[in-house]
Amino acid sequence: MTLVEITFELQSSLKPDQLRVLGEFANTYGLRRFSVDQEKRWITFEYDASRLKETEVAQVLRQARIPVLRRREA
Repeated sequence: MTLVEITFELQSSLKPDQLRVLGEFANTYGLRRFSVDQEKRWITFEYDASRLKETEVAQVLRQARIPVLRRREA
């Protein structure tokens, strides 16, 4: 298992129903944990890079209607 952390900029703050969706699908897709900074509009995920690629993480978020704009560079 290769754990990687990635942060995305959010288009808008997340609503309670979007946070609930995140909690439901996170483990299903190999996304291990996440944190949200509502003030800065960032969402950070830890994921298993041996199962998922960065582009797949972004795709899963978009399919769940999480308004990600782009990856935040460290």
